[in-house]
Amino acid sequence: MNPDHHLISRLLDVIENDIAPLTAKEVERGNKIFGAAILKKADLSLVIAETNNEIENPLWHGEMHAIKKLYERDRAHLPAPSDCLFLATHEPCSLCLSAITWAGYDNFFYLFSHEDSRDSFAIPHDLKILKEVFTLDPGGYRKSNAFWNSFDLVEQIGKLAPEHQKPLQEQVERLKKTYAALSETYQAGKGNAAIPLA
Repeated sequence: MNPDHHLISRLLDVIENDIAPLTAKEVERGNKIFGAAILKKADLSLVIAETNNEIENPLWHGEMHAIKKLYERDRAHLPAPSDCLFLATHEPCSLCLSAITWAGYDNFFYLFSHEDSRDSFAIPHDLKILKEVFTLDPGGYRKSNAFWNSFDLVEQIGKLAPEHQKPLQEQVERLKKTYAALSETYQAGKGNAAIPLA
């Protein structure tokens, strides 16, 4: 799969218009800034968008919570994972990498990297767990493997023709500002949420 500018634009729109507003409400309650969505491959329609809910359960990362909420729906009407795209605002942690795999998704896309989570958002746990538990350095897991292929949206934008890059780069810059503000809210209130790895 080689993501084109239409697909990348749609995924960024979902982050901006569907995930970020949910996240804005949840960071006010003490939840982290991570969110996820599932879209149908065929028409890029949104199946579900969710965000972090660690104040309810420390396992409800954005990706985990999206899968949980999806499977609370009538299973007879759920699309097959192989017919879907999985979108994460941030590069999935080891827990969420496993969840995406066990849930049967053959792909995922993300906007912010593990390094962004650590350096821009002051949430270093993803990289620390990968190193301490799995002895992996940043980027050390296999981004393409027998289960799925992963796509860094910023990296994919850089592969596009120059005329398609500029509007997408502008949208990424808007999202960086949005998530910087969300991060400030989270960091200011995280001590009150009783999340084990805040």
